[in-house]
Amino acid sequence: MVEFAMQHAWLVPFLPALAFVIIVFFTRPWPMLSALTAVAGIVGAFVVSAFAAYGVFTSPEFMEKPLVYAARWFSMPGLNIDVGVQLDPVSAMMIFMVSMVASLIFIYAIGYMEGDPGFSVFFSYVSLFAASMLLLAISSNLLEMFVAWELVGLCSYLLIGFYTHKISAREAAKKAFVTCRIADFGLLLGLLSLQIIFGTLNLAELAEKIPHFEQYTTFGMLSLIAVLVFIGPIGKSGQFPLHVWLPDAMEGPTPVSALIHAATMVVAGVYLVARVMFLFHEVPSAMELVAVTGGFTALFAATIAITQREIKRILAYSTVSQIGYMMLALGVGSMSAGLFHMWTHAFFKALMFMGAGSVLVALHHKADIWEMGGLIKKMPITGWTFVVGGLAIAGIPPFAGFWSKDEILAQTLSSGHYVLFAMAAFTAFLTAFYMWRLIFLTFFGEENPENHPQESPPVMTVPLIILAVLSAVGGLVGTPWANVWSQWIFFGHPHHGEPNYWVMIGSIVLAVLGIYLAYQLYYVDKAKVKAKELSRRFHGLYTLLYNKYYIDEIYLWFNHTIIDGAAKLFYLFDIYVVDGIIVNGLGHLTCLFGEGLRVTNTGRLQNYALVFFLGVLAVVIALAFTGPSAAGLIMGGVK
Repeated sequence: MVEFAMQHAWLVPFLPALAFVIIVFFTRPWPMLSALTAVAGIVGAFVVSAFAAYGVFTSPEFMEKPLVYAARWFSMPGLNIDVGVQLDPVSAMMIFMVSMVASLIFIYAIGYMEGDPGFSVFFSYVSLFAASMLLLAISSNLLEMFVAWELVGLCSYLLIGFYTHKISAREAAKKAFVTCRIADFGLLLGLLSLQIIFGTLNLAELAEKIPHFEQYTTFGMLSLIAVLVFIGPIGKSGQFPLHVWLPDAMEGPTPVSALIHAATMVVAGVYLVARVMFLFHEVPSAMELVAVTGGFTALFAATIAITQREIKRILAYSTVSQIGYMMLALGVGSMSAGLFHMWTHAFFKALMFMGAGSVLVALHHKADIWEMGGLIKKMPITGWTFVVGGLAIAGIPPFAGFWSKDEILAQTLSSGHYVLFAMAAFTAFLTAFYMWRLIFLTFFGEENPENHPQESPPVMTVPLIILAVLSAVGGLVGTPWANVWSQWIFFGHPHHGEPNYWVMIGSIVLAVLGIYLAYQLYYVDKAKVKAKELSRRFHGLYTLLYNKYYIDEIYLWFNHTIIDGAAKLFYLFDIYVVDGIIVNGLGHLTCLFGEGLRVTNTGRLQNYALVFFLGVLAVVIALAFTGPSAAGLIMGGVK
């Protein structure tokens, strides 16, 4: 079975894609059959990916040379494009993680979407979503990956705007689509440049050629290509300044939010940067750009999250911040740490989004955490599994997030990026604070008498329990002592660094301080009063953070003032200059000449005879008055 899975790894994206086709054309009238078809497709993909991953991780030869098999997709003189599969430790880990988390989300969605009129359509969309992400993860060349990349964007548009009756959902879908298209234009330019200069988009071939780029192009051109390629992940992974679409994407159903943030669209950007690390490694300035972008975004989003009130919006800014951590790790040269955090983040972020969905269903989609409270008494499974996720993301050992976040901090410090290390450490403190602010306000404290919650059904709570277990133990594969993760997931050479106990102790202290501050402000007696008083005392700062630094308003002003203003100027120029003066002016001038010529060019023979006669008469009269000399001159001219 292992050999079969490795030789037929193309089944991993194919099975959920097949489920999409079956639902669209056959099972759509029967909602539960559509759901079971979708679940069967993604679980089948998980089984194949599990066997394929086992085959890769038990075969040391794949560390040096990946398993690649492909078929010719397009061919013309000077250009050959293959469509194929590349299996190595990175892609094997990715398809295993994506299919596993997606399987749990699909099962959870059966309960969450129950009774929705678009039940079958929803499961067709998420099946295509999962298939697109799995194709992206397993692609052997960048063009194939770009096709999957755009399919992921299409599915996110369809799912964010799934509730088409809501104006906010439609606007959020358009915002996500347009923002990502801006970024994807840069990525497309980068890919075209790679094809033109190196003559291939095959990952294995580019990995061999780019280290010897002097034979093909200049360092400046390679730097430009690296920056263009990175623009795509900035948009797809919600990094500053193209982060604005991600919080608004919460308008879609909660299973979609879990898919986007934990296993599909957002992590696609991180995966692409890791996949082309051979490009960024040759351009130190591009690596610095990745690191600075990630470090700044991590802190920037964390400061916004501490003031937000909607449960899913807090989690959304948390994702922006955590993706920033991953980018920071990649930028300082540690693919192992970046992808390790992507691995652990998938578990606890899917857990918390699905826990938030369970809360929203129980409270009839009341999203303000200040209107909740005491839910853990009525919803113990949802509450305690969410607490596990909160411990994991805060970085409390031995939960998964501690090991991966500690590895990022240690690698940032050892690389000499002291400012970025300080930013990442402070972000760790803020993460613990805002996440436990959410937990204390939602699940603990005084109950809201207006709420009458009930625990979600087993189809929703069982996936929560599984993800809670994974959030607790999923990071043990990457402990400094086990050293299993870094032996397989790395760029260049395996990392065997000694554990940095000072960083470990410091990160634990910061996490505990963050949780303790949240406890004092949002849990103990009259804590909410203290928190509100604190927000009034620092009203200016609180307003700035609550309004997300007014970035959306700045973009809106830029759109309405600069873009719309420029469009109006071009419109007026077109109407009054191009159409009015040039086009219409030429038309009027032509009409004027036409009117003049129409007097002499009548088309009547008698008029032309009359003109000829008058001309001859004028010559005769001239001869009569000018005398023989003029006549001789004229006659000489005639001769």
